[in-house]
Amino acid sequence: MAEPLLRSRYVMAGGVRTHYVEAGTNGPAVVLCHGGAPGLSGEMGFGKIMPALGGKFQAYAPDSVGGFGDTDTGAPATDGAQSRVDHLSAFADVLCLDGLCLAGNSQGAWVVVKYASEHPDRVHKLFLIASGTIATAMGLDHSGTEGLRALQAYDGTRPSMRRLLETLVWDKSQLTDALVSRCHSTATRPGAEEARRRFRQGMERLARDPNLRPKFDMAEVLPRLKIPALFVWGEEDRFAPVELGRQLERLLPNISFKYIARAGHLVQNDQPELVSELMREFFSAW
Repeated sequence: MAEPLLRSRYVMAGGVRTHYVEAGTNGPAVVLCHGGAPGLSGEMGFGKIMPALGGKFQAYAPDSVGGFGDTDTGAPATDGAQSRVDHLSAFADVLCLDGLCLAGNSQGAWVVVKYASEHPDRVHKLFLIASGTIATAMGLDHSGTEGLRALQAYDGTRPSMRRLLETLVWDKSQLTDALVSRCHSTATRPGAEEARRRFRQGMERLARDPNLRPKFDMAEVLPRLKIPALFVWGEEDRFAPVELGRQLERLLPNISFKYIARAGHLVQNDQPELVSELMREFFSAW
């Protein structure tokens, strides 16, 4: 029987029963971190590009703490996105991953940058995708977008999940009933809503509490980042508009930016062939 393109696995990472998908049988490690919207997971975020990455790398896409995917909903995530960084660190440790290439989308991009700033000796390269969280951490305004309104209006129902997903992708043919149902089931599994509530509260403290805000801010960290990084942004992004990316580009002359046509916030899902090729080329050039 042929090996499945994506393999579902579990591991105890920092005491948290963690689900992840992987692709590839050899090669350097690539860890992919999904965004922060309800219903997202490692597979939902990166499953379309992982088989192509697996031909050259060993690719891992964990489901984060905070109520995502099939990772334990009881896991503490009271420090918001910083809890995701700590979870990523534990995941890399338990799988003995070193010399990492990291990719992150949206909030996941903030997570991989923060991990890299804390463990610069363990990270080779960063591939960042459309992140309003990074823009906010750089002092830019990321409020009032169509995607954020859909996120705030999400009420745990299937119709509101569809409306949210519609703001994340440009290619609406992706939004099959099966996909919407899968994301809805993930977001409404036992414990997920309470996990997201704890996570949101932690995220608010991280971003607003003067004592914690330095952990969130990147105005000093990111412009000084020495790890090679590439930032891609969808030109049709309704969650974190492309203008936000262009503002961010002016603040980060040390990072290359590429804007991709016919792509929304989940650039890798709208243009999987292009993004997987860009990622393979970038991670291969040492």
